Amino acid sequence: MLGVAGYQGRRTVQIIVGVDTHKDQHVAVAINLQGVRLDERHVTATTHGYEELERWSHRMGGAGVFGIEGTGSYGAGVARFLMDRGHRVIEVNRPDRSVRHRKGKSDPVDAEMAARAVLAGVADSTPKSGDGEVEMIRMLKSARDSAVKTRTQAANQMKALVVTAPADLRDTLNGLTASALAKRCRNFRPSRLDNPKTAAKYALRSLAHRYRHLSDEIKNLEAELERLTWSIAPSLLNAFGVGPDTAATLLITAGSNPDRLRSEAAFASLCGVNPIPASSGKTNRHRLNRGGDRQANAALHRIVVVRLVYDPRTQAYMHRRTAEGMTKREVIRCLKRYVAREVYSIIQKPIQIVSKAA
Repeated sequence: MLGVAGYQGRRTVQIIVGVDTHKDQHVAVAINLQGVRLDERHVTATTHGYEELERWSHRMGGAGVFGIEGTGSYGAGVARFLMDRGHRVIEVNRPDRSVRHRKGKSDPVDAEMAARAVLAGVADSTPKSGDGEVEMIRMLKSARDSAVKTRTQAANQMKALVVTAPADLRDTLNGLTASALAKRCRNFRPSRLDNPKTAAKYALRSLAHRYRHLSDEIKNLEAELERLTWSIAPSLLNAFGVGPDTAATLLITAGSNPDRLRSEAAFASLCGVNPIPASSGKTNRHRLNRGGDRQANAALHRIVVVRLVYDPRTQAYMHRRTAEGMTKREVIRCLKRYVAREVYSIIQKPIQIVSKAA
């Protein structure tokens, strides 16, 4: 009951709907504020199905809160639809193994557990809105990261082929960087494929053309990403040690609706840079947070590393804290927390302005 106290204050919430999402079909279960299970509903993962879910929730008792699993994947469509209609949507994590071991596994059970997580206050996070320029950045960055990964695979394959190529061919290609190797191999004109050397040249030429195509694709995507990040949060890119890729990662983590983050501490927790209490009995201590968005965590780490090399203030902080007995790793953790606070203060205003304009 504590989890919906804030909603009860509005005197509008009468039910809580938990939704277990899948690719083609969603399952919803409604409970009242006393935790009594009211009904369940199966709807298609289409606009028509979302409208049916909304009408059904009204028949169950009027306006309600929706606890939805997978708002970043299969539940993105229904979550966006309901938020656009003015409904309160809560992001719910999937039940852990211990719960499934005790309660069993079925779609209605998962949907009911989602509703009860909202009722108990275990789930209280607002999902990303999934619209606006930040969503555009997410899509482009996903394509860019995939292209970088595939280009790395092509470069590794070229180098592996050079290792096993005939000696006279290997001698002409050894020691070249990936880009130089690709440039050299693109000029190969193998004759008839009747021996290992010509086959190696043919394969290397194919991989080299793939490498060049992916490099051009990455260059174009990075240009668009830089343009979008400058249009959304130029002050973030002006921060010391923040480049377009790092800025894009942090903007994606915050989402188009950063107002869902209650404080800079919440953003730090989202990035996995907040200390976690690990006290027991007479022992009072904290441990490293290994959760959160690891890509955002890595982005903060890159900012700290750049500042440790080029920023005098960061270098002075490192010297002072190490003199106090802290290790370099511990100081970097502290610096990441400070950078998260700085980033949070920067991204709030720019993204809100863009969202209102949209």
